Amino acid sequence: HKITLENLQATQLQLIQSEKMAVLGQLVAGLAHEINTPLGAIRSSVHNIAKFLGQTLMQLPDFFDLLSKGQQKNFAALLQKSLQSEPTLTTREERKLKRTLIRQLEAYSIEKPAIVADTLVDMHIYNEIEPYLSLLKGSESSLILQMAYKLSGLQRSTHTIETAVEQASKVVFALKNYARYDHSGEKTQANIVEGIEMVLTLYHNQLKQSIDVTRKYAELPLILCYPDELNQVWTNLIHNALQAMDHKGTLNIEVQMDNDTIRIKITDSGAGIPDEVKPKIFEPFFTTKPPGEGSGLGLDIVKKIIDKHEGI
Repeated sequence: HKITLENLQATQLQLIQSEKMAVLGQLVAGLAHEINTPLGAIRSSVHNIAKFLGQTLMQLPDFFDLLSKGQQKNFAALLQKSLQSEPTLTTREERKLKRTLIRQLEAYSIEKPAIVADTLVDMHIYNEIEPYLSLLKGSESSLILQMAYKLSGLQRSTHTIETAVEQASKVVFALKNYARYDHSGEKTQANIVEGIEMVLTLYHNQLKQSIDVTRKYAELPLILCYPDELNQVWTNLIHNALQAMDHKGTLNIEVQMDNDTIRIKITDSGAGIPDEVKPKIFEPFFTTKPPGEGSGLGLDIVKKIIDKHEGI
């Protein structure tokens, strides 16, 4: 009997891993996009940095010699303002602010106000230009503004690389943790919310199209569980939710603490499950999905994992 039980447990673990890999196969195209997008941003940023270094690096000592002490201080402040501003404006809002900026520049008798306004807006500077007027007047103003634009672009490129590396690393980390297979058979301390967020990372490409994800997470302690198997639960439920909504709608995820019990609710705005089908949804190989879209093992596996954790 012991050998039979061990064989059944091994078969169950194999089913879980097989279902994992099946879902992962469906996610591969999206995951490639999630990694290629930050790689593209990194490639572009590195090109911009190399271009700047090739054109400008040797000019910097002579350039700063041109500036007075006051101009150097204002120049540093201009760069700081450029980096602190976030480009969250619409094109229409940007055009409106640019027109206002041109009028301000004209009022201060700045030459070529349209070109100056274009450069400042590209640096995400839309207003409060008074501290920088000394940089925008005089025979060297064009050189000064172009150098400020290039230096701020250099710093923005490094920030873009940092953000892109974090994004790609997050996807790779989630993929590695999702695909791993825990042979120990022992429970470990884990954070439930981190597991759910890891699965959402893998589905990010599908979610960002036309799915509104709402999260309501309570503060939870670490719990003793089989984290890899629980991640399979979240994967199956989220995957089913997306298919039920035809990838358009709202996905609600709620994690509650009720005395010593953790409650996880994953709901969607899809059509729901017909009453006549509900008694069968946990039966192995039962599926309402078209051929090739479901094995019928997903919810059976979910139920077995939840039973294993003495949940309901």
